[in-house]
Amino acid sequence: MTNEERRAEDLRIRKDFPLIDGHPEIAYLDNSATTQKPESVLRAMQHYYLEENANPLRGLYELSVKATEAYEDAREAVRAFIGAGSIQEIIFTRNASESLNLLAYSAGDAFLNEGDEILITIMEHHSNLIPWQQAAARRGAVLKFLEPDEEGYISEENFRSMLSPKTKLVSMTHISNVLGVKNDVKTFARIAHENGSLFILDGAQSVPHIPVDVTELDVDFLAFSGHKMLAPMGIGVLYGKKELLEKMPPFLFGGEMIEYVSREKATWAELPHKFEAGTVNVGGAVGLHAAIEYYKQLGWDKILEREEHLSRLAMEKLSAIPHLRILGPKDGAAHHGIFTFTIEGVHPHDIAAILDSHKVNIRAGHHCAQPLMQFMKTPSTTRASFAFYNTEDELDRLVVSIGGVRREMGYQE
Repeated sequence: MTNEERRAEDLRIRKDFPLIDGHPEIAYLDNSATTQKPESVLRAMQHYYLEENANPLRGLYELSVKATEAYEDAREAVRAFIGAGSIQEIIFTRNASESLNLLAYSAGDAFLNEGDEILITIMEHHSNLIPWQQAAARRGAVLKFLEPDEEGYISEENFRSMLSPKTKLVSMTHISNVLGVKNDVKTFARIAHENGSLFILDGAQSVPHIPVDVTELDVDFLAFSGHKMLAPMGIGVLYGKKELLEKMPPFLFGGEMIEYVSREKATWAELPHKFEAGTVNVGGAVGLHAAIEYYKQLGWDKILEREEHLSRLAMEKLSAIPHLRILGPKDGAAHHGIFTFTIEGVHPHDIAAILDSHKVNIRAGHHCAQPLMQFMKTPSTTRASFAFYNTEDELDRLVVSIGGVRREMGYQE
């Protein structure tokens, strides 16, 4: 693709995003935290609230039926997007964090006993770590940690060495929100199953950036958020194999998740409603459906090409900046658009503040991964994260701004 063709494509894509198109002065490079929303998503949600808003699932009147159809159509769209076998395996939550908490509570109660082991990686976001700490404490289980090599990779040999007959659950990130490295989950899931262990995948950073097919990967559960993949905040997904979900107790109670209630007891609705207590977020589901349609329209080939191109270029340009250290893989494409770094002598918060003064939006801190920061012997870092709608011009603005950070902090280079 020529430079002119790429710039023309940049313009076409960015016009779909009102905030980006309306504020060209901003270089938004915090996509691992949340993504911007295309107009099609915003319009779909607006249409729902203007024309179809009602409490779904229980109402027999036409408006409620339309709301129910919109909600269940979104569920089918999610099922197809991730390659699940049945809509009964798709549970709507608020976000990936809630999905993982649901699993730690319900799967923990169903499948963990005293002395059992839970295996996770040191790279996990706190949302895939703290719930398992709590589950281990509640069930008398032992939480064990896989540690990667210096680039963030976990080898098959390392993975096998940490499994034991007591390992009942394995839960790991697909793509690290700090290092950008992708775990070989298809291999790890197969090995876990050979060991008699269940395999849980945190797809918060992978589902928005690479095709994820739960049937091909053969994971038992998958959690992800809508807001990291162009959809609104407040809608997330938990996929689970039907036969496993049926064995798990509900996480929350009330609303549509009941079948029958008496003074003494209650029985639960069929899947997936068994795990969807209270009034559901139809507007969020509609937005997620529209986001999936946007992904389908643009196509994975285009998304992958654009993000890999930016990742390779970012690695090349950022690596050339003096005093800057990039965490994670040496191969730019292996970062999947996530570049976490430090600058010698400058606190990450100061880096972020200086870049903000240049209208370059990045993130600083521990990125909800304090055990990984401790493992890598750095208390905090700065992170720039790209999406397919970002451009080479925005990358150049990032590089120029970072290049001037030490000078702005008073260093004499």
